[in-house]
Order: sequence, then C-alpha cells, then structure tokens
Amino acid sequence: MKEYIKMTLATITGLFLFGFVAMFLFFGMIGAIAAAGDTAPVMPKEAVLKIDFTEMTLAEQTAEADPLAMLQGGGEITPLGIYSAINAINAAAQDPAIRYIYMKPDAASGGFAQIEELRTALKNFRDSGKAIVSYIESPTNAGYYLASVSDKIYMTKYDGGMNMFNGLSSQLIFLKDALDRLGVNVQLIRHGKYKSAGEMYIRNSSSKENMEQNEAMISSMWESWSTEIAQSRDITVEELNAMLNDLELNFPSDFLEKGLVDELLSREELQQKLADLYVTDSYKKVNSISLADYASIKDVPNLKATNKIAVIYAEGNIVDGSDPEGVAGDRFAKIIADVRADKDVKAVVLRVNSPGGSVMASEKIKAELDLLRENVPVIASYGDYAASGGYWISANCDYIFSNATTLTGSIGVFSMIPDIGGTIKNKLHVTVTPVKSNEHADMLGMMRPLTPNEEAYMQASVERIYTKFTSIVAEGRDMTVEAVDEIAQGRVWTGAEALEIGLVDQIGTLEDAIEYAALSIEGVTSVDEVQIAAYPKPQTTLEMLLEAFGGTESVFAGTPLESVEQAFLGWDASQAGKVYARIPYEIVVR
Repeated sequence: MKEYIKMTLATITGLFLFGFVAMFLFFGMIGAIAAAGDTAPVMPKEAVLKIDFTEMTLAEQTAEADPLAMLQGGGEITPLGIYSAINAINAAAQDPAIRYIYMKPDAASGGFAQIEELRTALKNFRDSGKAIVSYIESPTNAGYYLASVSDKIYMTKYDGGMNMFNGLSSQLIFLKDALDRLGVNVQLIRHGKYKSAGEMYIRNSSSKENMEQNEAMISSMWESWSTEIAQSRDITVEELNAMLNDLELNFPSDFLEKGLVDELLSREELQQKLADLYVTDSYKKVNSISLADYASIKDVPNLKATNKIAVIYAEGNIVDGSDPEGVAGDRFAKIIADVRADKDVKAVVLRVNSPGGSVMASEKIKAELDLLRENVPVIASYGDYAASGGYWISANCDYIFSNATTLTGSIGVFSMIPDIGGTIKNKLHVTVTPVKSNEHADMLGMMRPLTPNEEAYMQASVERIYTKFTSIVAEGRDMTVEAVDEIAQGRVWTGAEALEIGLVDQIGTLEDAIEYAALSIEGVTSVDEVQIAAYPKPQTTLEMLLEAFGGTESVFAGTPLESVEQAFLGWDASQAGKVYARIPYEIVVR
C-alpha cells in the first residue's frame, strides 16, 4: 500500500513538473518572439530604401508579424499600414540619407486601393527627383502595376518564371445544384435588382444584372490600372491589352521586346547596377533599409501638438456585439464615444474598408458618428471596400475620399432563411415535430419553408430598411430619394464611377483625407502640426498567439470544398431572418 501511494504521489508530482516546465517553455517561447520584434532598427548614414514584398505586406494598420508563421519556421512577414508606408516614402523623398528606392514587387499583396495608394506615393517620390529601380522575376498584375512607376524596370534573364500579368478577373460561385443535392432550400428576400448577395445560394448561374455589374466593375478597375501602366511605359492601352489578349508575354525576352522592361539581368548583373547607382564599386558597400524599418523610425507621433486627429479604422465585416474581429457594432460605438469625449480631438478620419454586414450594427455606429459630427468634422476615406453597411455608416460624413478602384455603393438590403427540413428528413432520416404556442413561432426555425404571409412579412422588413438606407444617402449626399434609388438597387460601383454619380466627393488617398482633416482645424496650416491617433489598436503578438492556439483549423482547408466553405462564411447571417447590407463578394488582387 505504501509503495502504491509513493508511486501515485510520484506520478502526480511528475505530471505537475511536466506541466510547469511545458508552461514555462511556452511562455518563454512567446517572450522570445515578442523580444525579437522589440529590436529597434538602425538607420545607416546613407542607404537604399528597399521595398521587398517577400518581407512585408500592405495592411490598413501596421501590426506585429504573425507569430505562428515564425513558430512554423516561415519568414517574418511584416504587415505595414498603408499610411505608415506612404509617410515613410514621403519622408524618404526629402531625406538626403536615402539614395533611391529598390523594389522587388513580384509578391505584392494588399487590396486594390492599398496598391493604388502605394503607387501614388512612389510616383511622388520619383517626381521629387530620386530614382526607383524594380527587379521582376515572376510578374503579377499588382507587381507590374507598382513596377511601372519606376525609372528602370529590370527583369531576370532566365526563363521558367510564372507570368501572372494577364489582366484582372473574379470568379462567381453558385451553390444551388450542390444545395439541391443536400435538400437545402435557401429563401432569399431582398430589395434591389443588383443586390446579388445571396444569389449564389438560389441560382446555378449569374443573373443578367449581376453579370452586368461585375463586368462593369472589373472593366473600370482595369481601366484605372492599365491607363497608368500605359502612360508610364509610353504605350497605348490598346497596345497593352493586345499583348495580354494575344498571349504575347510569355518569356522575359517578350517583355523586353514589347518595351515593358528595360533590360534582362542576372542577379549578379543587377547587383552591379545597384552599386553603380549607389556610386560605389561593390554591391557589398551598398547599405539598405527595409520600408518597414524605415517607417518605424519615421513614424514618431507629434506629442507636442495640442490638436489631435483621430483615425478610426473600420475594417472587416460589420457584425453585432463586441467581437474583437471586424467592425463590431457595440465595440465601435464605444470607440467613437471615447473619441467624442476626448477634447483634444479636433477632427476625425473614418477609414472604411468594409463590405458591410449587420444593419443593426451599422445603425449603432452611424448614430455615434452623427453625435461626433456635432462637435468635429468627420472625413471619410475609402479603402478596398466601402459598400452596403460600409457606405451606410459613412454616407453622412462631411467629405468622402475614395480610391479609383474602391468598391462602394451596393445600396440595398437582403435577408436569407435556409430551409434544411428536407435534408434532415430525407438525408438523415430524422423527423422533427414542431411544438409551438403561436402559428408563426417556428418561421425562422429553418425546418420548413416560409408561408406566403411570412414571406410578405419579411419582405416588408426589407423594404422598410431599404427606404431608410436610401433616405440616409439622400440626406448625406444632398440628393433626392428618387435620385438615390436610381443608382442604388444594390448596384456596386468603383470609386471612379461613384465620383461621377455623386456618392463620393474626391478621388484621393488616406493621406489626402488626413491632410484635408488637418486643414479643417482652425489655425492649422500643415498636417505636421497635429498629432495623429489611431483607433482601435492592432493586436499584439501575445494576443495573436493566444487567439491562434485557441482556434481550430477548418476540416475543408486545402480541399476543393474550401472555396464552397468560404462562400458560406461570406454570409454572416448565421441567425436566420436578420437583415443585412453587404456586398456578395470580395476580390483578391494578385
């Protein structure tokens, strides 16, 4: 018995010690990762500003590198906020220590608007008299669009790289056939002939209206990019499109022949070019600093300034509650209320990068913004998306800046109620018998289709909210409700189109919006005279790690069903019958 007790105690002690050691190692690992990011970058006396998209990615706000990627042995990819990136490039243009910019744009990632804003900053840098040199190995649409602003575009002389510079495209997924096989019937209630959110669940091909708006949207976005590319390379848009349509760009020699690059170089030859531009005899003597590091050096708040501009980043789906992810209605309402209570805040920039979402959450956020506007000007800046709920919350802002490729509008609402009763009965052979106090108590229980009266009830809700949406836009944009209705109907517009129809005031960047806000403050003549404060704060490394270890990976990850899963995830109506204002798609740029 004594031996048994001794063995039991020894086992318990061992398990305790193992757990303690494991916990110690875990938190030590976290500490090591966090400490690795605390090392302050050092600015050389003279340097090349290096923009390498294998080391960074554009984001709305600067954040710490993904710790999971580091734990898994991947390289450190720094999310660099677009405003920080632009500020750094602007500073570099005036900094005598920065000789020129060297850019590796192949893996350029970010949204359409972010890429557009970065290119604008690069053009301004070049206009200052300093050079930009780019080196391409595997061209992409976004990568070449950025590279086209360069004084010189060099390309590898070696064949075998993948050419993904072939124009813009999007893919529409339709799930009706798959849902029919499962016995699922999705009941879609909407207002707006272009309001295609939910269409993927009830059709097996695109409606005429949805195809019309998608073709117009892609054409408008490509027109913006192709025009700038053609101007930079001294060719016509027609010539560029012919190259892509006729598949004339396959090998590096094709790019050289067509005038899209200036020279084909090996890596060694490139290094000699960089050394020559640096005015030195060896590439080993060329100092460089990454854009992320340079931004961290230059991104110092003006704490002496008494006037403050609050930049509120509304990024992600608009959802109910206080979820730390996305634009949660209760959380953002509180953030805006806190900004309103700060007497040092003299102007606000609302940076919207949202496809929309919950109507109720949008209403809460807009109500707080309306109260904020009673005290200070609120200027909107649109990122990749400012559509549906994203436009709802910002339509009443004092002035609206949009990028040319921003997707906006989508003034329309919808509700969806899936009926899975057939699946439960015929596929799983389970019988569900409702027990209810009133006739319609189970109308949103997803076990039966809506009756005609119930459908009319839901349609009335959608119509009421659509009327409210158009009224909000009419008030904010100084239009009649009838005029808004003509351009609404759920139609998605690019920023360039939105400017023409009066949904935005000016094509411009986040930088432009912040400068406009600064100059709206009495006595301020420059943005340098104000302090800029960002809300909400990005997650820390520790927060990201805890969230990652507490999450689960989808069983469909890496399978053909992953795209289907993502289509369902794009619909936030997990609570059947809720009314949503959201665009049906998000476009990935490459």
